[in-house]
Amino acid sequence: FPIFFDGSVTIQNHAKNGRSTRTFIQENRWQPIVDILKPGDYVFIQFGHNDGSKEKVDRYTPPEDYRTNLIKFIMESRGKKAQPILCTPIMRRRFDDYGKFFDTHGVYPEIVRELAAEYNVPLIDLHRKSEKLIVDAGPDNSKKIFLWIEPGKYKSIPDGKQDNTHFSEYGAVQMAQLAVEAIRELKLDLVNHLKK
Repeated sequence: FPIFFDGSVTIQNHAKNGRSTRTFIQENRWQPIVDILKPGDYVFIQFGHNDGSKEKVDRYTPPEDYRTNLIKFIMESRGKKAQPILCTPIMRRRFDDYGKFFDTHGVYPEIVRELAAEYNVPLIDLHRKSEKLIVDAGPDNSKKIFLWIEPGKYKSIPDGKQDNTHFSEYGAVQMAQLAVEAIRELKLDLVNHLKK
């Protein structure tokens, strides 16, 4: 994300792997963000992957609690005169045996869309944007967006890897570009700080 902005913007990434809205709050990862917010700051809020993982009870957050937690993030950001930006979760790479794409996020992206409308928060719909990117690439070419590593390529991963959630460097740049595209579409003031 930072590679798209000029030197006048400071980006702090407070994301932590495997956290849901619930565990992000419980582990005191949210409050330090609120503590340092200043008027004019932007807060990009994206959760859902881990909230919706029912099989992982350590992180699962029921939809109603997810909604409540996102409202907390919105209101506390605004309380510091910062601008919250809601982002839907990015798609995982999932194709069935017939090459048809399917989503795994359930109700979580729609909750984000509803809250964006209800609380008048700018929405970056990475769920839909990333779906188009993955579907357009197709079952085989979309592998390069994610961490698909051939066996024997790296000593540290001798058996290779097939990860349909996390991105390769190429994929990360593609996803960041989708966010930048949305910033332009929303006409946020941040547009003035994008590299030409």
